[in-house]
Amino acid sequence: MHFDLPDLRLFVHIGEAPSLTQGARRACLSPAAASARIKALEGQLGTRLLYRDSRGVELTPAGHKLLRHARLILRQAEYLKSEFVHYGTDSAGHIRIFANTTAVTEFLPEVLAGFLAKRPGVTIDLQERLSRDIVRGVLDSAADMGVIAGPVAAPGLQVIHFSTDRLVLAVPVGHELAGQKSLTLKQTLAFQHIGLHEGSTLLSFLRDQVERLGQSLSLRIQMASFEAVCRMVEAGVGIGIIPESAALRHSRTMELVTLELDEPWAVRERSILVRELEALPGAVRALIATLLPAPSLPL
Repeated sequence: MHFDLPDLRLFVHIGEAPSLTQGARRACLSPAAASARIKALEGQLGTRLLYRDSRGVELTPAGHKLLRHARLILRQAEYLKSEFVHYGTDSAGHIRIFANTTAVTEFLPEVLAGFLAKRPGVTIDLQERLSRDIVRGVLDSAADMGVIAGPVAAPGLQVIHFSTDRLVLAVPVGHELAGQKSLTLKQTLAFQHIGLHEGSTLLSFLRDQVERLGQSLSLRIQMASFEAVCRMVEAGVGIGIIPESAALRHSRTMELVTLELDEPWAVRERSILVRELEALPGAVRALIATLLPAPSLPL
């Protein structure tokens, strides 16, 4: 059985597009030529890969399986190309990262700015994803690495811890909760919350915790960033649960009171997820090294 990389790349384009026509366009092929290649691939594998109708295409179970393998093969081909074009260096390559909300909005922009400034030949695709999608993306080789917070079940992946943060409650100055030293999530549910946008990792996580209490989270407004959440809290619109790192930074310019959350899940271990660290291209390994804390020097 022989597979051509262009055919696998075409199949990935189609699998990630809503239609065969759009997938063919991404592969710079006519729809007829793309259809013929897919039919030949189906003939070679002896199974149907796509369901076609007027609305577009849908992958069959076999198609989903091939998509996972094709992504892995193409990713490995890119690794090989990257390694040998600039063998032994980390000065070039493309890195795809799936990360949670805090990573995307808080600390990764600063880290990536310094990293990219020193490496003009490196490009990065940073995507915000839910925790389960980060794990699945790295497992399926849809991403080179993942950045996640909190407990993670990731069999088959290497989990590299690199820092710790905690979730805190931000309230406006003068709020009736402002005098508390700490409180539970349940105690906050009597008040309207300021939340992040739909699809954010933190909002999804908090909703799961609230559901476990058999209650609901009252959201007055949802914002696109932690800075915007803090602005709303400062204005007295509501209260918000945010990472302590974000609370500390924004409290320098805003009038906020932060309270500890007396919950076991409030402490959040940040981790990097990869399939196999030593098999990654130099640029990816260099970025991971940048995220890891510097080793302490011997006295």
